Amino acid sequence: MYKRILIKLSGEGLANKSKSLAIDYELVQKFAKQLKSIINKKIQVAIVIGGGNFWRGTSAEKNGIPRVRADYIGMLATTMNALALQSGFEKEKLTCRVLSSLSMDPKVCEEYINEKAIKYLNNGEIVIFAGGTGRPFFTTDTAATLFASEIGADAILMGKNNVDGVYDSDPKLNKNAKKFHKITFDEVLTRNLKVLDQTAASMAKDNKIDIVIFNILEDDSLKKVIENDIPHTVITTKE
Repeated sequence: MYKRILIKLSGEGLANKSKSLAIDYELVQKFAKQLKSIINKKIQVAIVIGGGNFWRGTSAEKNGIPRVRADYIGMLATTMNALALQSGFEKEKLTCRVLSSLSMDPKVCEEYINEKAIKYLNNGEIVIFAGGTGRPFFTTDTAATLFASEIGADAILMGKNNVDGVYDSDPKLNKNAKKFHKITFDEVLTRNLKVLDQTAASMAKDNKIDIVIFNILEDDSLKKVIENDIPHTVITTKE
């Protein structure tokens, strides 16, 4: 049902905790193989990646690093993840571009220009957005919604760690938490549900972009959520 999607991946989801590695290269290869099947369905794919496996800005601030500087370090962490993803995808013969909101040497990656991103997507290339919004105080959830709005994406696929949708309370703390299979942005905002930040939710609502919440750690989750084959929640403007 979606022709152009943006996948939001958390940095923590990339980490291989059992081997104390910042990036799980086997997981990257699994993502790449799933993306092949998605692109074969003629779906255009963009990605926003977090940097939490390398850097947590909130923790840094508590230890004396100013918030603005901590956020910029986090943006550099997202760029490292983006380049690692690019290499893993190219190993699977996928054409991939990294576009950064931060000014970078062209030898590292390209600077984000909207027209360029859309051109690459129309050519069937995967576009990875790095550097968040390029400004401090904004989460990568907001960056994902901003980029999705600019490229005219139909939906944001937001992979969560061991969370398969939106609940009325934390399912890890409340075994009776009610899960929503479909919920409107207005209800998410009114209930102050913490599945994504309110700036991102408001922007997605205004631009009529569905957000699909699913468990990124399930086997073949990217492929399955596209095929409506795993539990998930759709946040939408439609009742």
